Amino acid sequence: MNDSVESRASWVIAIVALAILAVAYGGPLLAAVALKPIAAELGAPRSVPTLATSLSFIGAGVGGIFMGWLSEKIGIRIVVTFGAIMIGAGMWLASSGGVTELYVGYGVLMGLFGTSCMFSPIMTYVSRWFDKRRGTAVALISSGQYVAGIIWPAIFQLGVETIGWRRCMVLFGAVVAVVVAPLALIFLRPPPVAPSHGTVHHGPASGTRVAGMHPEWAMVALSAAIFCCCMTMSMPMGHVVALCGDLGISPGHGAAMLSVLLGSAFLARQFWGWLSDKIGGLQTVLCGSIAQAVAMSGFLITSNEAGLFAVSAAFGLGYAGLIPAYVLAVRALYPAAEASWRVPTVLFAGLLGMAGGGWAAGALYDFFGFYTPAFAVGVAFNLMNVVVILPMVIRTRSLLLRPAMG
Repeated sequence: MNDSVESRASWVIAIVALAILAVAYGGPLLAAVALKPIAAELGAPRSVPTLATSLSFIGAGVGGIFMGWLSEKIGIRIVVTFGAIMIGAGMWLASSGGVTELYVGYGVLMGLFGTSCMFSPIMTYVSRWFDKRRGTAVALISSGQYVAGIIWPAIFQLGVETIGWRRCMVLFGAVVAVVVAPLALIFLRPPPVAPSHGTVHHGPASGTRVAGMHPEWAMVALSAAIFCCCMTMSMPMGHVVALCGDLGISPGHGAAMLSVLLGSAFLARQFWGWLSDKIGGLQTVLCGSIAQAVAMSGFLITSNEAGLFAVSAAFGLGYAGLIPAYVLAVRALYPAAEASWRVPTVLFAGLLGMAGGGWAAGALYDFFGFYTPAFAVGVAFNLMNVVVILPMVIRTRSLLLRPAMG
């Protein structure tokens, strides 16, 4: 009797999902690469283009909760196809005018109606195709953002230099619509139904206490933790190119540094996925958070190009496992039937953190004139994440050991 939902088709779905996310998540990177040209052309401080990116994260988080529920009702194909079209429309609008068009294009069309259809719904969808190697699979597909980071920054930098950031946005939006929609329609079929016997596929019973807490309070704790770590995570991702320009490093090398950061994250994420399958999602969150805090501290003590390349690579290695580990923690701590709304809700808090961190770093730069205070705030938020997660890990481990000791 086969008690696993995994098959060869599961890995086909995972690879297609990786490709979709790798294409769709170029949008926020475009604003990061073109941060200085956008601000200069609009006659605005750097907090304006960083706020546009932040609005896209907020929109994606708000919309992701609804889109996760909707994908259960009408199917993932329709939701992802709609999202691809909205990303294309958002890029066109953001490029068409001034600050208002930039905000609405990024926050409403690309975020609320576009990328909201991608990350959270696809993560939940693919997790239903796996049980034994769920950590490895979720780590793979969530690396789509880092594959995007390897591919797009150099292309965007070339595009911004040759045809300008406005035309670059329009062309990228067209690529998303033309590539993602057909992939979704052809490959994203309904997931298999898990066997009814056993508990491994369905998780704990509804209402079971989580880490010794009421399940909703545990959700609050997880949401607070992911908010804090994503505040830190988004700062180098959104500002390393601009930081390089301030230090006299060429824009091309700055874009390459962003690619190194995201490329190392892609490679490391496969290790974190393997580790999650061995020790569990919550414990992996703790390990990744500590690693991210150490790497983030590196931005406070180096300003030369070689040092920043090394710190960027270390930062990518450190933070790579955090987001998929939160997904796995929710899947392990709560019933599978609740995944379609609990996973997007926790990820929404993370997207709020991504939005807040990117914007806060820009605002702190505008106030102080350099990035050190912003990165120091990032380290502080990361330490708050550890303060929240460490007690949950300790309580979870004691609850697991208690029956064995009895």
